[in-house]
Amino acid sequence: MSTRHPIVLRDADREDAAALINLWNECAEASRSDGSEAFTQQTMWREPGVAEAAAAIDLTLAKPDKRIIVALADGEIVGATVCDLSTLTPITLTRVLVVTEIQVSPRFRRRAVASTLLSAAATYGEENNCEVVIASIPAHSREPARYLTKIGFNQVAVLRAIQASKLRSRLTTRATNSRDTGKLIAVRRTLRRRQRGGVSAEG
Repeated sequence: MSTRHPIVLRDADREDAAALINLWNECAEASRSDGSEAFTQQTMWREPGVAEAAAAIDLTLAKPDKRIIVALADGEIVGATVCDLSTLTPITLTRVLVVTEIQVSPRFRRRAVASTLLSAAATYGEENNCEVVIASIPAHSREPARYLTKIGFNQVAVLRAIQASKLRSRLTTRATNSRDTGKLIAVRRTLRRRQRGGVSAEG
């Protein structure tokens, strides 16, 4: 009979870099079971080196409104989430807590890791007078979506992603095509005016 280890929470630090890389890798691999669409989203995931991950953690934690909360079972990091304090829009002061990167090791799912992390996030939001909690998860992650819906989250936004270089290329192409189309229309109008002028002169 397996023994369930109690879940302990704490804030992450740069020394957790290697453990967090392992957690992200484990979750990315598990997303294959959610289907090709879910795994496609994980193609944005690139495994960093420990030094890069540590620097990224430092960068995140240097922001006063951000926290990385990790969940441990028997000393092992088995879950993590990121909390970010913000406002609902740039022109209102309605405080919101944005929860992203809800990662739970597949080996520890259905053991209240996610709910424990969300409870800590909710407490953080309450301490900072947040009126709304927003959770961001991959669109095709079935289990997290069902869980969040079950506890009362509603869909309020859609996130879409594209590589920056591809976006620039496509915008440039569209702008070029638009300019070329505009030039072609101008040429056609000029030709029509000339044709009308020629007909009038002959008449």
